Amino acid sequence: MLSLRHHTRRSGSGLAVASSVVRGLGIALAFALVTGCVTPSIPIPPPDPDKMTFLFDVGTGDVTFSYTASANFGGATVYVFDRATGKGVIDTARNDGSVGPTPPFAASAGDQVDITFQLGDQAASLCVLIREGTPSSFCP
Repeated sequence: MLSLRHHTRRSGSGLAVASSVVRGLGIALAFALVTGCVTPSIPIPPPDPDKMTFLFDVGTGDVTFSYTASANFGGATVYVFDRATGKGVIDTARNDGSVGPTPPFAASAGDQVDITFQLGDQAASLCVLIREGTPSSFCP
């Protein structure tokens, strides 16, 4: 009977060791899955003023915004906001990253306009002084 008890104790401690190993592997696997899902993201670059075009409708005082194709912004949500008027538009970039012409919004030459491209949880913005055609400069 002693040998049976001794054998039972050895089996019991073997189960405890096996259980610890399985638990440890489970924790390691869970950690690997969680950290494996977190991939570092590459920030999107700011919009390029040379790719921007503003067209003014002198009769209505409205402006439209366009942006030439850029692979960085395909499918982005685009916010165009005039700081002076408090007006703007929200549009979606095409798959090639081009935008517009947007619906018209109230603005005047020389206004400070924020252009923001948002992809998922990342956004890149730039403020420019607008004029007919390409912006004249960055906001002060």
